[in-house]
Amino acid sequence: MALLKVKFNQKKRVKLAQGLWLMNWFSVFAGILVFSMGLFLKIELRKRSEVMDNSESHFVPNSLILMGILSCAFNGFAGKICYDSLDPAKFVKWKPLLKPYLALCFLFNVLLFFVALICFLMRGSLESTLAQGLKNGMKFYRDTDTPGRCFMKKTIDMLQIEFKCCGNNGFKDWFEIQWISNRYLDFSSKEVKDRIKSNVDGRYLVDGVPFSCCNPSSPRPCIQYQVTNNSAHYSYDYQTEELNLWRRGCREALLHYYSSMMSSMGVVVLLVWLFEMSVMVGLRLLHTSLESIANPEDPECESEGWILENSLKDTFKSALENLKKIGKFNQVEADGEGAGEEGGKTPAITTVS
Repeated sequence: MALLKVKFNQKKRVKLAQGLWLMNWFSVFAGILVFSMGLFLKIELRKRSEVMDNSESHFVPNSLILMGILSCAFNGFAGKICYDSLDPAKFVKWKPLLKPYLALCFLFNVLLFFVALICFLMRGSLESTLAQGLKNGMKFYRDTDTPGRCFMKKTIDMLQIEFKCCGNNGFKDWFEIQWISNRYLDFSSKEVKDRIKSNVDGRYLVDGVPFSCCNPSSPRPCIQYQVTNNSAHYSYDYQTEELNLWRRGCREALLHYYSSMMSSMGVVVLLVWLFEMSVMVGLRLLHTSLESIANPEDPECESEGWILENSLKDTFKSALENLKKIGKFNQVEADGEGAGEEGGKTPAITTVS
């Protein structure tokens, strides 16, 4: 029994073709939307590529861009088919192409659904990329005179100001690295010498943070140096007082920003996928209803359209049998080639005189 069998007359077929033509053009605009989202996400990721460890994060925007282009191409082609199906003479040239085209549409919708899922599942990969990238970026913060790294200080400062964050996981991350360049250290000072000697790696570590970690909304002037030294500041308790530094780490801030953006895009892509699936189902019904016309010379006669010629169970069994036949055919061919090679060899004959 055919799946979703529907009876059509000439009027219903015309309405279906016209409706599908309109839906295909809506799908073209949906493809443009998907393409635009991918382009926007790629630009946003490129803005902060210096604090990302690898290029894996660009898989999502690249996939969205590709799906957007394919959506425009597929739906533009389908729109032409639907338009020509109104004229039986024009539809004849598309008839042999419809089955392979529908197979490609099915594959496209599978890929589109996969891309939608990836938008929701990239959080873990993005988190590790940001954690390592920010860690490396903070190490290069002081290298304002090193070619290729001189921009890192500005990048980190602008990032912390824009996203209201400090450090990788928090402001204490700055205590573990030397973020002040040697160029601005007075090596004749006893304090500088003692700090460098007290460190195994010979780094100048301080319990301070860059100015960009300061929260301008705090009523107290920013305490960015000697953050953990209560005696260095009047009426100050490091353990109990609300510090006037951003509490949230930049990894968490960026992860929330990109994750929420990709989740929203994933929802949009899922909606586009549902719309594309409905277009594909409609195109299949149109295809089968036109193929099943009993008398092609009488376009006004009734016909039947369906999604699958048999039930899901029977279709699945048939597909498995076809796969087995292909497997057996390949095996027979391989055996035949092996026998041919053995037959081609002439046995060596030893004569004893």
